[in-house]
Amino acid sequence: MSLVQRPRRLRQSAAVRRLVAETRVDPADLVLPMFVVEGLDEPRPIAAMPGVHQHTLASLAQAALEAAAAGTGGLMLFGIPLHKDATGSEATNPDGILAKGVRVLAETVPDMPIIADLCLDEFTDHGHCGVLTPGGRVDNDATLVRYQEMALVLARAGATMVGTSGAMDGQVAACRSALDEQGFTDTMIMAYGAKYASAFFGPFREAVDSSLQGDRKAYQMDPANGVEALREVQLDVDEGADIVMVKPGLPYLDILAQTAAQVSIPVASYVVSGEYSMIEAAAANGWIDRKKTILEALTSVKRAGGSIIVTYWATEVADWLNDRSDRS
Repeated sequence: MSLVQRPRRLRQSAAVRRLVAETRVDPADLVLPMFVVEGLDEPRPIAAMPGVHQHTLASLAQAALEAAAAGTGGLMLFGIPLHKDATGSEATNPDGILAKGVRVLAETVPDMPIIADLCLDEFTDHGHCGVLTPGGRVDNDATLVRYQEMALVLARAGATMVGTSGAMDGQVAACRSALDEQGFTDTMIMAYGAKYASAFFGPFREAVDSSLQGDRKAYQMDPANGVEALREVQLDVDEGADIVMVKPGLPYLDILAQTAAQVSIPVASYVVSGEYSMIEAAAANGWIDRKKTILEALTSVKRAGGSIIVTYWATEVADWLNDRSDRS
């Protein structure tokens, strides 16, 4: 056969495949989400997310040290308080569990970026991401005031950046102005530019002891919409975001790729709890090769344009990547 073009030449051995690989995941690309719970005496496994735990302050510090030793790029912290109320008052308590957790991380791993989740859902007794009107709807503008207060508490606690995950209109601009007015001009904002009202968030509800009543479809995005996502992303960029995120990850790789092509700032993707749990469940049943599937999934996120990948596998995958002897 007189074939001039033989693409298979570039796949003939592990060494050649490594040489021509277009996409590589690096430990520094990975951010580990963590949950710290007020009042815990010891780490508590999350049943819906095998291998993931709710942390005490002490175990949080230990897990952070392990992530740092593996070379992961950063940590993302969620706090779960004992007391919840209608306005999420513990979210702006400088001695609350989230602020305490941020301080522990900042002291334990001072050279790692600490991303503090900025949302009220873990702190409200109704489980929504903001304060409610008398009629039960989330009040966008009243919520922005709470977000500004929360941003300042987290910045003072030592957060490198805040993750504006509440899906309120104008949240990036509101937090940016509050931070700048108080001198926190270096505190970054990771904007959840395209956050979908996704069924893949299911296991996360257990992780944060969610009190959600109803759903979040009135403020998180409709999974059917793509153009709207690009509008949301651009608004966050215009409002001063330093990083934009697409969430979830694998079901929205098309949105991730379009976002990466549109903006000139780093783009993050969050491989969420449901994605994690599906792979873990399939692997536990012997239906897929766990390690290969995880690496393939994260590589697809990187290939689509995610320069930062938030994943519950961050520390484990970073350890794998540090030992590249079996990569093919």
